[in-house]
Amino acid sequence: MEELFVLVPYILRGLSVTLEVTAVALGTGLFFGSILAILRVYGGRLLSGILTIYTSIIRSLPHILLLLIIYFLIARIINLSPFWAGALSLAIISSVYQSEIIRGAILSVPPGQMMAARSIGMSTTQAIWHVIIPQALRHAIPPWSNEASIVIKDSSLVYVLGVPEILRQAQYYSAREYKPFLAYITVAVIYFLLTFLTNRGLGVLERKLRIPGF
Repeated sequence: MEELFVLVPYILRGLSVTLEVTAVALGTGLFFGSILAILRVYGGRLLSGILTIYTSIIRSLPHILLLLIIYFLIARIINLSPFWAGALSLAIISSVYQSEIIRGAILSVPPGQMMAARSIGMSTTQAIWHVIIPQALRHAIPPWSNEASIVIKDSSLVYVLGVPEILRQAQYYSAREYKPFLAYITVAVIYFLLTFLTNRGLGVLERKLRIPGF
């Protein structure tokens, strides 16, 4: 028990970094994923085909490989810190998966919604942003909560870049005290709590935003 009073605060020094990486990856991924999804649905056959190939390539690469490519190539050119290289590489990966989630949610909105919006004088762009997207985002919350959990866990990949998140802090403690089991079990519990609380919070949000009858 005494060891935990030393271990837990030490590992929690990296919690803010884990949360920051997750927030950057999820937020940036949502922004670009939404654009990708809209372009794939409404951008025409050629653009949709190009973006489909792009998303297939990104999804076929191991996450850690893409992270290392961005760090060792792009980060050297524009001088990104390990934190930003790691967070943005996870954002690129997440944007592709989030685009699939949002694309499916857009396609789940009845076609009559677009027709109704156009019939009252809205342009296609206005109909997408003011009618289709608000409904699609509600539909996307359940699968998006799963992606949020994945990104929380994938935030541990920045460990390989030396970013001091909770897994790196556990590794430091393990190397210093020679107690890897205790350190990594503690990290496992923290990840469980983060994903559990995130899923519960998004579940509450889903119920609050649910449209009656849908």
